Amino acid sequence: MKIIVAIKRVVDYAVKIRVKPDKSGVETSNVKMSMNPFCEIALEEALRIKESGRASEVVAVSVGPAQCADTLRTGLAMGADRAIHVDYPGTLYPLSIAKILKALVDAEKPGLLLLGKQAIDDDCNQTGQMVAGLLKWPQATFASKVVFDEENKVATVDREVDGGIETLSLDLPAVITTDLRLNQPRYATLPNIMKAKSKVIKKVTPHDLNVEIKSDLEAVQVAEPPKRKSGTVLSSVDELIDRLKNEARVI
Repeated sequence: MKIIVAIKRVVDYAVKIRVKPDKSGVETSNVKMSMNPFCEIALEEALRIKESGRASEVVAVSVGPAQCADTLRTGLAMGADRAIHVDYPGTLYPLSIAKILKALVDAEKPGLLLLGKQAIDDDCNQTGQMVAGLLKWPQATFASKVVFDEENKVATVDREVDGGIETLSLDLPAVITTDLRLNQPRYATLPNIMKAKSKVIKKVTPHDLNVEIKSDLEAVQVAEPPKRKSGTVLSSVDELIDRLKNEARVI
């Protein structure tokens, strides 16, 4: 079985986000970028599946500008066998990404498509569901555990929902999006990082895949949330009760 893993280049989770002066988006110039944490989890799960003997190849895929090659090299250093970069310098929304992933799946014929449940930059949580719909494949989102039955070609997925854990059984091929508690991603070792630098990353464009990029969405404005007011130190419990009763009006 071949596994395709979609990975996204995002602003590093530890970086303080800054909005552009014209409020057209988030500032990404001279900012540390890294692989989306949920995508790391998806790649780690694919590598574990391969190491257990249930998969023959792991292919990392990223869509975006030329800098995405750096993120793909991180994926290769972690253990991915191949990498495909769909080069597109403009703004991309989930439906466009889903169409590109469908075209790649049609070409590569994998048995499983793994994605992070969402990206930490836009928090859309849409791409996995959309590509499953376009492929007409079964899907399981927010996966916290994945078990394969090779004989029957079935994947059993535990997914986290508001009420607890829901267990789904999917016929393969399928789409699975990963949640935080699925695994702990490995660190790429220095020797593997050096080896990844010499590996060839296949580069294609949406045009090569016969995908037309267009969107019905427009980002009108991006603004920072209002600043939180500083707290107040109270001198006694009686004063706290008075404030809750007469100012906050919660008791």
